Amino acid sequence: MQKFISIKSVPAYLPIVNIDTDMIIPKQFLKTIKRTGLGKNLFFELRYDEKGNEIKDFILNQEPYNSSKILISGKNFGCGSSREHAPWALLDFGITCVISSSYADIFYNNCFKNGILPIILNEENIKELSEYSNRKEEISIDLREQKIIYGNNEVGFDVDPFKKKCLLEGLDDIALSLEKSDEINSFEKELKNKKPWIFND
Repeated sequence: MQKFISIKSVPAYLPIVNIDTDMIIPKQFLKTIKRTGLGKNLFFELRYDEKGNEIKDFILNQEPYNSSKILISGKNFGCGSSREHAPWALLDFGITCVISSSYADIFYNNCFKNGILPIILNEENIKELSEYSNRKEEISIDLREQKIIYGNNEVGFDVDPFKKKCLLEGLDDIALSLEKSDEINSFEKELKNKKPWIFND
């Protein structure tokens, strides 16, 4: 997993509430178990018409938002089913930070496990940041300092210390397990000596 320390980008503003995971990545694209290749289908039904042509009015089909690393959205982002393909699609598109006033719990936790920083802000702060999106101006996000810098202003955000550590160090669940490999090997060795009959080899 890529480390997340800080980013700077023109944010894309998608003022829709209750964006569910099926809207983020529709069910027909869930056959793959790869984390790559899903970005082109992100928000598929909003980005493409029935013939597969890009809908020019949709923000992620417009410059510079088609290269945005930051997505600002309405409340209850990531609701619906618990599909992990949703953060995979966001990440593959290039979005590494989502800003909303609230999230579905499973999606929120899946973001951290896949290298995406989900930030919770109040509606007033989100409205201020949306103006920077409308003006196509960059904002900066610093995870170490836990703050968003926009113009001459800045706003802090909360993040769980353990989740912050995982993002800063690029640790997913597998990497966290591998950090304990010495202890795991020691335990297995001791168990094999005490109870050799439970091992088939």
